[in-house]
Amino acid sequence: MEEIMEKIKARDPGEREFQQAVSEVMESSKPVLDKHPEYGHASILERIVEPERVIIFRVPWMDDRGSVQVNRGFRIEMNSAIGPYKGGLRFHPSVTLSILKFLAFEQVFKNALTTLPMGGGKGGSDFDPKGKSDNEVMRFCQSFMSELFRYIGPNTDVPAGDIGVGAREIGFLFGMYKKLRNEFTGVLTGKSLNWGGSLIRPEATGYGCVYFASEMLNTQNTSIEGKTCIVSGSGNVAQFTVEKILALGGKVLTLSDSSGYIFDETGIDEKKLQYVKRLKNVRRGRIKEYAEEYPDAVYTPSDPSAGYNPLWDHKANCAFPCATENEINDKDARNLVNNGVTLVCEGANMPTTPEGINVFLDSHVMYAPGKAANAGGVAVSGLEMAQNSMRISWPRQEVESRLQIIMKSIHKTCLEAAEKYGAPGNYMDGANIAGFVKVVEAMMDQGLV
Repeated sequence: MEEIMEKIKARDPGEREFQQAVSEVMESSKPVLDKHPEYGHASILERIVEPERVIIFRVPWMDDRGSVQVNRGFRIEMNSAIGPYKGGLRFHPSVTLSILKFLAFEQVFKNALTTLPMGGGKGGSDFDPKGKSDNEVMRFCQSFMSELFRYIGPNTDVPAGDIGVGAREIGFLFGMYKKLRNEFTGVLTGKSLNWGGSLIRPEATGYGCVYFASEMLNTQNTSIEGKTCIVSGSGNVAQFTVEKILALGGKVLTLSDSSGYIFDETGIDEKKLQYVKRLKNVRRGRIKEYAEEYPDAVYTPSDPSAGYNPLWDHKANCAFPCATENEINDKDARNLVNNGVTLVCEGANMPTTPEGINVFLDSHVMYAPGKAANAGGVAVSGLEMAQNSMRISWPRQEVESRLQIIMKSIHKTCLEAAEKYGAPGNYMDGANIAGFVKVVEAMMDQGLV
């Protein structure tokens, strides 16, 4: 295993995020490999860490001043052993090959946990939609899809949204795909309801994260009701995480964006949440405006040089990191533990560093990794694909009921896998092992391809 990690580091020396994701899965999967030497003979690890296909392309587009801009586009088609590639598109200046490979690698096992037939992929661009007009975003999306359309399809690769890619961007991307292919198919998920989208899809990741946390708390004979919660982020995942926490009787104190965070000791109620949705989804403003609207709240600007994030240094029972990767380091994790947090449920992808995870596990904090806890989003994307294939639309209650069943199933699967391989109660090992075993068994069945 160490030899494989050294090969990855030598081959992809700058891909820190990808190496981190691979290392975590390999460490958890060691008991599986020890029990199944045939996986080693088939070089499963060497194969599973290598993408089936990596597509990189230029994206030229014209801004409103008539100047030509050029960005870089990516699609990582990581693994299709259990279904067509499935995973979001991220438009953000931080997008690199390493970040997308880590996200695609995580997606493979996350999708396997949903029980739905979906492989793993991820894509995006270093384009930043912030500050761009609708026409500029449309021109970029059309240029992006004019290359990507060659590699995707409802039975091949089905992208969705992610950071920087919401309903507006999905609409522009779908429209261009439809024009180029001259067909109306379920090639993207996260579509608007009146042209093939699914009810609950926007809410799914946040709702699913809270459902998973509820299952974790149920094992301790308690619930979200009455719990004080810290949430990071203020986008789609964070908004609906807050919404479901409130619905289940919890209290939320914080939200954030890249500029800083707000702490509202009185709690973010339904009215305040609606303000945040208008602020971020319609006006596309910054979270500091929340403190201007509600003066009792305190806004703290971000300080990358501090070495920790003060958002995680407040008294609470539960933490829901819903912003971005590696937002909780070991110091943040210790602050959470010292402030009484007993549950951490990840709405974002890999938001906790390995050192932070170790702090949680050593302190016996119930810790749910993103590949399990935030799988609700891709689960409902899979349900959207099913509805598109059948040319039907399920009512809201049915989709949410299916989401709850899937999150309960993932929770049970994680605990059973952890128990089976000698790590009872360890959700990280359970999620990694359960997803790994399902994908590997499919790869073994399908031969050397």
